[in-house]
Amino acid sequence: MRLKSKHCCSDASPDGVAEAEQESALSVLHLSCWDNEGGSGRSAYRLHCALKRLGLRSRMLVGRKRSQDPDVKVIGGRLLGRLDRLGGQMIDQLDLQYLFYPSSFLLRRTRWVREADVIQVFNTHGGYFSHLALIPLSRYRPVVWRLSDMWAMTGHCAYSYECERWETGCGVCPHLDEYPRLRMDTSAFLWRVKDWVYERSRLTLVAPSTWMAALVKRSPLLSRFSVHVIPNGLNTDTFHPLPKSRAKEQLGLDPRDRVILFSAASVLDERKGGAILQEAIRRAAGDGLQNVTLLVMGRNAGAWQADGPFRTKNLGHIGDERTLATAYSAADVFVLPTLAENLPNGILESMACGTPVVSFDVGGVADAVRHMETGYLVAYRDAADLVKGLTMLLESPNLRARMSQRCREIVEREYTLDLQAHRFLSLYRELAGSGRPHLSLRPAEESPERVYAS
Repeated sequence: MRLKSKHCCSDASPDGVAEAEQESALSVLHLSCWDNEGGSGRSAYRLHCALKRLGLRSRMLVGRKRSQDPDVKVIGGRLLGRLDRLGGQMIDQLDLQYLFYPSSFLLRRTRWVREADVIQVFNTHGGYFSHLALIPLSRYRPVVWRLSDMWAMTGHCAYSYECERWETGCGVCPHLDEYPRLRMDTSAFLWRVKDWVYERSRLTLVAPSTWMAALVKRSPLLSRFSVHVIPNGLNTDTFHPLPKSRAKEQLGLDPRDRVILFSAASVLDERKGGAILQEAIRRAAGDGLQNVTLLVMGRNAGAWQADGPFRTKNLGHIGDERTLATAYSAADVFVLPTLAENLPNGILESMACGTPVVSFDVGGVADAVRHMETGYLVAYRDAADLVKGLTMLLESPNLRARMSQRCREIVEREYTLDLQAHRFLSLYRELAGSGRPHLSLRPAEESPERVYAS
């Protein structure tokens, strides 16, 4: 049965798949803070839609719902939602991150959980789910945890930067203000709670980057579980190169200008490196770089201004993926001076649109941004090297053209949504076993080889 076309998952089931066949197909339930918002939420919803297009029964329970998809529901509903908010307020006052949300412990009684063959978990931080509930859930159904950041292996933070105390139990935290922030240093206690939970849980981990998989192997908390590397995927029919002149015209940009795109969920987020980019822009202007427009995309874009002679156009937050593709296509270079990252969607979206990337060589960025092949990897926190990378690409149209072609080739080979969905499907089938009949893939969609980091 097809969903109505107003939903992102409108082509939920492949042509020729009967309703009876779908009833016998693998059933997957996703737990996510968001559907189709934020990096992790967008990744979760894209996978959910892709699995439905393969004929699986895919559903989502989320902390906050943004789509109109009937296969997405808010965890807990109205009554339990009120109790969750009260529980969240109480534990927040005690700096006991996410330990008590009543609805988490009643999930096993819900129909969607009972009907699931596999439970897929995305971000568990975000104020909607207690990771204590991983114990009963993982003993009831196979649980796959896709790691968006480092939170699962630290005492509280999503990214630890230079700190390596997560390898020895945390405590005396140097980054209490990092998301999710703590007022009191309860990081050592929270680390021990995670250790207690994981010891009693049965989890399979998925890392979107080789960097994250390597951290899992180093983690005293997570190294007890198997880890698979399955990169994010995206719809390459939506994210594809548009004629640059047409994309610039649609956004009201001067066709003679070279365009640098800076994008983040919030451009004022210190982790995204906006302050270093501003320093680099001042240096580039001082070095004589001219005829440049800086395109700024994301929340708080209107409050972000770069010093110097470059024109700035603020696009704000864009939720529509086709408009996003237009912005990426209009840019000559996408810059992401991020200070800590897994494998961000923005890099893959830019590459799919044929726009090379300039980014710090940090986290999982180098999986996709291959130096002088699909972009320029900048020495960490080095504003001078950031200027060098931007200037080189902006002043070398032939180099950009070669990189543009290579960007698209690599995305089509390694980062399509269909490829990601097949990789997850292969893992789900392995975990669920052969107790239920599964939907056969069409000949044109044979499952590609899985990528492992074990």
